[in-house]
Amino acid sequence: MPRMSGRHALRCGLLALLPSLALLSACDPGSSTDKPAAQAAAPRDAALWQQLEQIERKGRARPASHDPVLHALQERTAPGSLERIEVLGLRGLLAAYAQDRTLVEQISQQLADWPVAATKLDARLAQAHVLGQYYKARGDFREARKSLALVGEKDFEQGSALARQRCLLVMASVLADVGEMDAAIAHALQALRLADGIGQPWRRALALSELANEYRRTDQGARARQAIADALQEAQHEPDPALLMILQQTRALVYQSDAGSNIQLSAQLEALKYAVEAGADSVRAQGQANLSDYYLNRGDYARALQIAQEALPLARATRNLNAEIVARLNTGMAQIALGKVAEGRAEARAAITLDEQQGATSYVAESWQELGRHLERAGDLIGAIEAHHEYRRLAEQVLREDTRKAVLDAQERYDAEQRAKEIELLNRDNSLKAEQIRARDLELQLWAALGGCVVLFATLMGMAYRRIRRTNADLASTNERLKVQSERDPLTGLANRRHFQAAIKELAAEGRLSGTVFLIDIDHFKRINDVQGHAAGDSVLIEVAQRLRSALREDDLVVRWGGEEFLIVVKARDPAFARTLAQRLLDLIAQPPVRHGTQSIAITASIGFASFPIEPHGLTLNWERAIDLVDTVMYMAKAHGRNKAYGIEQIAAADEAQLAQLSNRMEAAWHEGQVKLVALQGAAPPPTPAPATEELCA
Repeated sequence: MPRMSGRHALRCGLLALLPSLALLSACDPGSSTDKPAAQAAAPRDAALWQQLEQIERKGRARPASHDPVLHALQERTAPGSLERIEVLGLRGLLAAYAQDRTLVEQISQQLADWPVAATKLDARLAQAHVLGQYYKARGDFREARKSLALVGEKDFEQGSALARQRCLLVMASVLADVGEMDAAIAHALQALRLADGIGQPWRRALALSELANEYRRTDQGARARQAIADALQEAQHEPDPALLMILQQTRALVYQSDAGSNIQLSAQLEALKYAVEAGADSVRAQGQANLSDYYLNRGDYARALQIAQEALPLARATRNLNAEIVARLNTGMAQIALGKVAEGRAEARAAITLDEQQGATSYVAESWQELGRHLERAGDLIGAIEAHHEYRRLAEQVLREDTRKAVLDAQERYDAEQRAKEIELLNRDNSLKAEQIRARDLELQLWAALGGCVVLFATLMGMAYRRIRRTNADLASTNERLKVQSERDPLTGLANRRHFQAAIKELAAEGRLSGTVFLIDIDHFKRINDVQGHAAGDSVLIEVAQRLRSALREDDLVVRWGGEEFLIVVKARDPAFARTLAQRLLDLIAQPPVRHGTQSIAITASIGFASFPIEPHGLTLNWERAIDLVDTVMYMAKAHGRNKAYGIEQIAAADEAQLAQLSNRMEAAWHEGQVKLVALQGAAPPPTPAPATEELCA
C-alpha cells in the first residue's frame, strides 16, 4: 500500500497551536455543556478573561514576552480558584512553547501541590496538559505520554469537557507520532465529540483538522479530505490567522499525494502567509520545511535544497526541533539527488538520529525507506540496501507488535466465546440437576408412583445427555472453523503469519530451519494501486496467490507475508531444484497479464531465495534470521532492475557473527567472492502504457 512521503510536516507546526487555542475556550463561560463545570468556571472579572484571551491569541508568536503580564494577572486571581488554574495553565503553555524548562517545572509543581480539593482535578488536568505539550514540543514522545497519563482514566472522565479535549488532542498527536494510529484516531474522535458538545465552531475545526491528519496517515484519503473541508467550513464562523494557518497546513498534507494537483502548493503558501500574519516564527520555520518537501517530491531538487536550507536557521533560532529534522532530512535527500551523495547521506542520517532519540519509530522507518529510494536512484546500491535493512527492521518491529496485539485481541474474543459457552453448558447442567432434585422430591411424595418417576427420570437424563453431546459436537466444530479462519488471509485464502508461526515448527527443528525459503515482492505494486485502483490491486494479489499455489505441492507452505509480499517454504534443499522453482515462479507471475474487468495489468516480481543449512559450512539459522537473509537478496533483485530472482548458493560464514558481517555488505561480498549468488531473469511482460510518474520502489 502507498505510504505518505511528507512524514514530519504536521508534527509540531499543527499541534503546537491546538492546545493554546483550546485554552482560549476556557475564557468563555458558556463553552461547556457540563453544568457544574460551567458554573465553577463562570468569570468573576470580565476584564481579566478578556485580557487572557488576547494574550492567548498573540502568545504563540513570542511566548516568553507575555509571562510578566500573566504573572501580574495571577496576583489578581483568588488562591485555589479556577481563574488562577487558567492563568497558571496559560503561563505553563507559553513556557512549553518557549521550551523554558525551569518555568514549566515550577508551574507544574504549583499545579501538583494544589491546595483546594474542589478544584484539584482541574489543576491535575492542567498540569498534565502543560507537561504533555512541553515534551511534545521537544519531540520527547515517551515523556509526553507519561505526562498525559498523570490523571487516571476514571478521574479523567470526571474532568471538564474543555480540559479533557485539550489533553485528548495532544495525546492523539503523540500516539500518531509513535505509530499507534488506531488509538490516535480514537482519541481524535473523542475530542471531536467533546467539541460538538461545547458548540464553538473554531474548536470543532481544530478537532476535525487533527482527525484529518490521522486519516491521512492511515491512507484514508477520502475521509481526510472530507474532514479538512468540514474544518475549513467551520473556521469561516470565527476566522483568524492562527486557526487558518493550522487548517491550511493540514490541507496541504491531505492533498500531497494528488499528482498533478496544485492544491498542496496553494495550501502551503496560504499557511505561510497566515504564519507571518500571526507572527509565529516557529510555525513559519515548519511551513518552510514542509514547502521544501513539496518541491522534493516533485523532483525540483535545487529549489527543495534552497528552501530547506533557508528553513534550518529559523528552526534552530526558534528551537523547533521537528522543523529542524524535516529541513535536515530534505536537505540530505536533495543533495543526494543533485549528486552530492556522501554529503546528503550524512545529513539525512543525522536527521534520522534525531528522530530515533525522540522515539518516533514510524517516522524513523519511513525516513530510512525514503533514504533507500534516493540512494538507489543515485546509484549507491550498497547504501540503498543498508537503508532498506534498517527500514525492514523497524517496519517488522512495528508489524510484530501490531500482530501481537491482534493475536491477543483475537485470543481474548475466543476466550470470551468459550466462557460464554461454558456458562451456557453450566446453566444446562444446573437445569438438569434441578430436574433431578424435583424428580427426587416427586419420588418421596409419590412413593406409589415410583415406577413412573424412574421412567420419567431416565427419559430426562437421556434427553439431557443427547443435548450435551450435540452441544459439545457443535462447539468442537465452531472452534475448528474459528481456528481455520484465524490462520487464513481473507483476500487470497493463503496462510497468514499466525498459521506460519505454528507451521514453521515442523520445518525448524529446535528453532533451526531446514528447507528452502522464497520471498516474493510484486514490483511497482504501489503504482498499480495509485493508477488503476485498489480493486485492481486486490485482483493482482488474488491472481498471484493462485499462480503460486499452482506451482507448488500440497505440503509446501505459502504465506501472504504482508501487503504485496509472499513467503514460500519448501522442504527440499537441492540448489538445482531451488533455481528451477525460482525461475518458474518468475515466469508464472509475469505471464499472462492479470485481467481486471476490461483492464490488462502487466506484472512482474522480485524474488530472493536460499536453502538452509547454508553451504559450504552447513550454517543453521532460526527462521527469523533466515527470512532476513532472504529479504536482503530479494532487495538486491529489486535494486538490479526487478523481474529477477537472486539466490544464495554459498556464503563463507561459519557462524552467525560472520554471517551478519557479510549480509550487511552483501553486494560487496558477492563481488569479492565471499558469497556465491545465482541471478535469474524473468520473462518480459507485454508492454503497457507507462504512468506519468515512475515510482522506483514498490
